[in-house]
Amino acid sequence: MKRYGVLTSGGDCQSLNAALRGTAKALFRLGTDVEIIGFRNGFRGLIHGDYEIMRPEDFSGLLTRGGTILGTSRTPFKQIRDPEKDGLDKIRAMKDTYRDLGLECLIVLGGNGSQKTSNLLSQEGLQVIAVPKTIDNDLWGSDITFGFHSAVEVATNAIDCIHTTAASHGRVFIVELMGHKVGWLTLYAGLAGGADVILLPEIPYDIDSIVRAIRAREAQRKHFTIIAMAEGAISKEMAVLPKKEQKELRKKMKKKYPSPAYEIGAAIEEKTGQEVRVTVPGHMQRGGHPTAYDRVIATRLGSEAAAMAVRGEFGRMAAITGGKFVSVPLGDVAGKLKTVDPESEIIHEARAVGISFGNEP
Repeated sequence: MKRYGVLTSGGDCQSLNAALRGTAKALFRLGTDVEIIGFRNGFRGLIHGDYEIMRPEDFSGLLTRGGTILGTSRTPFKQIRDPEKDGLDKIRAMKDTYRDLGLECLIVLGGNGSQKTSNLLSQEGLQVIAVPKTIDNDLWGSDITFGFHSAVEVATNAIDCIHTTAASHGRVFIVELMGHKVGWLTLYAGLAGGADVILLPEIPYDIDSIVRAIRAREAQRKHFTIIAMAEGAISKEMAVLPKKEQKELRKKMKKKYPSPAYEIGAAIEEKTGQEVRVTVPGHMQRGGHPTAYDRVIATRLGSEAAAMAVRGEFGRMAAITGGKFVSVPLGDVAGKLKTVDPESEIIHEARAVGISFGNEP
């Protein structure tokens, strides 16, 4: 009997269940005398020995179901070496649970923080395989992560819905989307939704440049503007400050404005006199059913992770590069972000169709 552990960690997304299903179905078919141990609520389940023995039928009907049947939680990597309130050593506890259960391998479905913890456990001697999950699509080493396209679909729909009311009232609408450090989700949704201005963390904006873009539309008798903004978008003034000062300034702004979009909205109203409205889809971007594309990607990545487990390719992450499924060392992935290149083709193509990124002269 070979026992494989699986867990889902970090923020949820629409195709976690599809990835679990792909992993489990492939494990059951590729191996003989296989048992799958599902840890509840991410790494917490591994820390506290909270798990269930899962049967093949437990993975039926999951392809279209959002969220995760195992539950998830965030276990910040920065605090992974800090003991629990009762003094429990989290790393030792995870290693003990793994060994007490006699696991052949632990398969982790998660994003950036999860990959760092997976790499740490691998360095501690556990046999770990990771699967790239994040709606931000910011994991280094893979061209695409499952969950991204489903989130883009939700975010695009939000922009689509805003278009009609913005046009009817002649207003400026800011749609604030998820993405603290990277702007892939906002970039794709902004392009798909026909946003006039797209603000990304990777391209510091100038409020006067945004105002010029709005006035240019007015001059063309277009009396509304849609701004797609990542929550981590940053002004050129803030971008030159040290990280510590940026953090302090954000805390100060949070006391005055509910979110960064409201701060930008207030500045636009002051400079243009136009009404500005803010929409924040928030966690809706993580919810609902996975798109067909995400179901395919999640299934294939899960299946590939299972094949890696059977082949003994541990300490690696299943990934997609150049359209091919590959595995990359966790040590190369952990702690690295895949950001939007301000000089990339997609940015130049967006500018070519008239989209402003808030930094044009």
